[in-house]
Amino acid sequence: MSTPIGPYAPAVRAGQWLATSGQLGVEPGPGGPLLVAGGFAEQARQALANVGALLAGRGFDWADVVKATAFLADIRDYAAFNEVYLSVIGEARPARSVVAVAALPLGALVEVEVWAYRD
Repeated sequence: MSTPIGPYAPAVRAGQWLATSGQLGVEPGPGGPLLVAGGFAEQARQALANVGALLAGRGFDWADVVKATAFLADIRDYAAFNEVYLSVIGEARPARSVVAVAALPLGALVEVEVWAYRD
């Protein structure tokens, strides 16, 4: 999980719901969060790991996720995102949207946010 790069909470719990802010493929660095090296798949894996850390830190897991949204800097990375996504979320199948955007913070290639519910 990384430090936010703006004035927001990484995740907010509202009753039985947890909403996460968008997570980039970053790791802590000496001057703040740094994008992981290696390209799209590595950034996607790290972004999902950051989401997973937010979930776990608040008593949730991927099975509790009801909605995921991924923002891609290039829609041609859609198939690569699916491959990484499936390797991380396992058997969970939340509702999901994937959209292409003009740009992401820090020049990231992917950002992921989720909504989770725990009864």
